[in-house]
Amino acid sequence: MKSNRILFKIIPFCLFAIGLMINACSDANDEISDGNTADLIIYGGTSSAIIAAVEAAESGKSVIVVSPDLHLGGLTSGGLGWTDTGNKAVIGGLARHFYHRVYQHYNKEEAWKWQPKSEYGNKGQGTPAIDGENRTMWIFEPHVAEQIYEDLILEHKIRVDRDEWLDRESGVKVDNGRIQSITTLSGKTYIGKMFIDATYEGDLMATAGVSYHVGREGRDVYGEEWNGVQTGVLHHDHWFKSDISPYVIPGDPSSGLLPKISAEDPGEKHSGDNKIQAYCFRTCMTNHEANRMPFPKPDNYDPFQYELLARMFETGRKDWFRKFDPLPNYKTDTNNHGPFSSDNIGMNYDYPEASYEDRKAIIKEHEDYQKGLLYFVANDERVPEDIRSEMQKWGLSKDEFKDNGHWPHQIYVREARRMIGEYVMTENELLKRKPTPQSIGMGSYTMDSHNVQRYVKSDGFVQNEGDIGVKTDGPYEIAFGSLVPKKEECENLLVSVCVSSSHIAFGSIRMEPVFMILGQSAAAAAVMAIDEGIAVQDVEYDKLRSELEAKGQILTLN
Repeated sequence: MKSNRILFKIIPFCLFAIGLMINACSDANDEISDGNTADLIIYGGTSSAIIAAVEAAESGKSVIVVSPDLHLGGLTSGGLGWTDTGNKAVIGGLARHFYHRVYQHYNKEEAWKWQPKSEYGNKGQGTPAIDGENRTMWIFEPHVAEQIYEDLILEHKIRVDRDEWLDRESGVKVDNGRIQSITTLSGKTYIGKMFIDATYEGDLMATAGVSYHVGREGRDVYGEEWNGVQTGVLHHDHWFKSDISPYVIPGDPSSGLLPKISAEDPGEKHSGDNKIQAYCFRTCMTNHEANRMPFPKPDNYDPFQYELLARMFETGRKDWFRKFDPLPNYKTDTNNHGPFSSDNIGMNYDYPEASYEDRKAIIKEHEDYQKGLLYFVANDERVPEDIRSEMQKWGLSKDEFKDNGHWPHQIYVREARRMIGEYVMTENELLKRKPTPQSIGMGSYTMDSHNVQRYVKSDGFVQNEGDIGVKTDGPYEIAFGSLVPKKEECENLLVSVCVSSSHIAFGSIRMEPVFMILGQSAAAAAVMAIDEGIAVQDVEYDKLRSELEAKGQILTLN
């Protein structure tokens, strides 16, 4: 009996101690509780991320979007309203549904606040901007796109954790080739069965140890014709058509170079390098006085930064307003045009691998450069009077990007990291020199790279390098293998933006409608891998193809 009495005393104490231990463990692991666990974890706030999340939710899977961004939609809601569609027939599934929702919005009378709908030019690319027959609209204001993404999130009850930045030092736990969890700088840890990197930078992919490339491959790497350095290739209108001195004192090399001109040799034609095409902001501007805010003068404004532009104007160029592409309500999606424009050539090389703080500095430098550029053209007396007076009629749209000084919240990351995955898309697939295996979507846009560097030619004059545009041989298929890493590197990750492709092929794939297409297909493959308990590389393609076709994805036009 005595031993039993002792046992009865010990048992409650042990239970109490165990309870304390459980509570302590629970407190210590609040951030890795079921509340931060889902079937699918998507890192990124881009258009691709949101469409992937909708696909997962519609397939009955739990999903958490871990977004470093406060605003959803990336470039689609960040100023790129003049959609680079190419052949619209290849845009299906949830991507086409997005453009259908744009159409529904502009069918409402209240959508036309500043401009009568009948007055809108309805200019598009290949088909009208407002395609009534197919109930789609391809050109839109930034806030309209953002609201559609927010509506999709709300309707599907998708959890989005915003302002959550991946810990790129130690925030990805990988075990036996599978990501177990990701942790953000705030200390939150997210556990999932499958993960999608839908960022423009590829941070999750890189931190997980997946192979990738930054820069241009030499054309011999994948047997391509159009990759690598493009010295001597003068495409579009983005080059100096007149001889302009790059020196502070024209013709005097000892006076030093003007700003943003490299003193380095540009490299041998078709050779590879670690440089990337230029970034800019797609500014939403207006000349409608009631909604116009004059271009602000940056605090660090220095007109000398634009001396090369002044010299360009002196040669008689008059194409400054060429890419003020019209959006509804007297607004624009204003893009780079000409040899000296919104593209901040050569100032982004470090961005893909830079720390968050260094990226912020690069973005701020781009913002200051572009704001100063707009102010310069509208106010500096060296700008021809006809261009200057017309520019003074324009300004930023007051009803866009209200929490960011009417400036876009997303810089145009045209290219950063690119995965080296199970299959690498190259120009050979896009030009139909090689068949594409296992299509999960299609693209069609021209293989397009903006300028990469500005240098001094052997004759002593300035020139740009890197701008190229090569038409694909019609719409092309995109391989499932370009969305997944090599199996030995990671079995439960898909990459829907920084896909496995060469620089020149990515120049076409990198369009926002394609990113949405790839987001849906990546999520569909993730769902199948979850259901079957297999590596994403082992998903049976025939089943995936049937699933995607049932969801309206366009996989081939044959």
